[in-house]
Amino acid sequence: MKYFFTSMQTIDFKAFINRILLCLVVAFTVFSCNSRTKGGVYMRTMVSYYADKFEGKKTASGQIYRHSGMTASNTSLPFGSRVEILNEENGKSVTVTVNDRGPLKASRGFDLSQGAFKRIASLNQGVIKVKYRILK
Repeated sequence: MKYFFTSMQTIDFKAFINRILLCLVVAFTVFSCNSRTKGGVYMRTMVSYYADKFEGKKTASGQIYRHSGMTASNTSLPFGSRVEILNEENGKSVTVTVNDRGPLKASRGFDLSQGAFKRIASLNQGVIKVKYRILK
């Protein structure tokens, strides 16, 4: 079955539909192989936590930093972004809100408040490998 769009162009309808189906299958395969979850794709990075000297100081967003808070710093995510941080070693996770800029080390994706870090690892570990996904 052929359709004419102009006097010079024709298109084979079956071939057209087959190409669309092939593109959909490829797209589905790519997205399903990327650890896709309800809230987004997991990415990997290293995280650490805030030192004691920052307790009670203002963050870049203007909020006061508290060790007990479930907050984090990131260099590029908008303030208020919610991020799930998952410790790859033990499977524990925590949800944090970005309210500061950092970390200063390029190899780290986030600095977590001590309260958030304690939920997924011991402070003695200092730096850990995590998977994270942006929730909002």
